[in-house]
Amino acid sequence: MAFASKDLSVLAYANNFTLWHYTTPDTSVVTGGYFNQAASMMRVNDLIISNIATGGSASTVFYIVTANTGSAVTVAAFTV
Repeated sequence: MAFASKDLSVLAYANNFTLWHYTTPDTSVVTGGYFNQAASMMRVNDLIISNIATGGSASTVFYIVTANTGSAVTVAAFTV
């Protein structure tokens, strides 16, 4: 599957930070360019709560936007 903008929503926005929610049947969203269609909206350090693999063994993973060139978005699993 590919990124679907209808499945991305804003949960909170404050001080140039956005907390996003994304749901997908895909098992991962860290593949290169997955969120590129949302490049104009996402900023470095934004967080994405993602419900992945919704068609199978669903799980929730937090991702952080680590880079955004304006056309290419990179995310990584958020760890504390």
